Amino acid sequence: MVELKPINSKGMLVFAILGIFINGIAVLRLKKGTSINEKVVSWHLLEDVLGWMAILIVSIVLLIADIPVLDPILSILISVVVLYNVIKNLKQILNIFLQGVPKDLSIKEIEQEITGKTGAISAYHTHLWSLEGEKNLLSTHIIVKDGIAHQEIIAIKQEIRRLMKEKGIDHVTIEVDYQDEGCENKSCD
Repeated sequence: MVELKPINSKGMLVFAILGIFINGIAVLRLKKGTSINEKVVSWHLLEDVLGWMAILIVSIVLLIADIPVLDPILSILISVVVLYNVIKNLKQILNIFLQGVPKDLSIKEIEQEITGKTGAISAYHTHLWSLEGEKNLLSTHIIVKDGIAHQEIIAIKQEIRRLMKEKGIDHVTIEVDYQDEGCENKSCD
């Protein structure tokens, strides 16, 4: 037969206070973070603080009354809260891992802006992704008129980079194609 050990509610109380203090400091330090990594760690630490607060409350109740079932119930509740937040953030994390297009940007709109506001005839084969939910990267091909001057190409590329910077895209790679190179899988309007 399994021997049940009594719950050390005084020990729970001490560890709860210590846990609230240490994790609370860590949450305050990470609170201002904007990357997905900082947000996930901040949420995890906040869940830890809430868990320690629940342990504090249960330890106080156990000091007053002998209700040992509170400990496993509390463990299950904390696990459910953590699991809920994991599932809630999973879509955004998977989009980053799979190098999906950031939710507030559109490849079609970016290609239209490139052709509408620069000297590029067309933009195609555009890829847009984020490294950690904060730094966005873009690679694209543009088509320019045959015989365009070198300085004009530089000006078009600079304008594209400026436009993308306004959208929060920090790193832009541009490949330049000329109209007479052929139009396989590209738009040569």
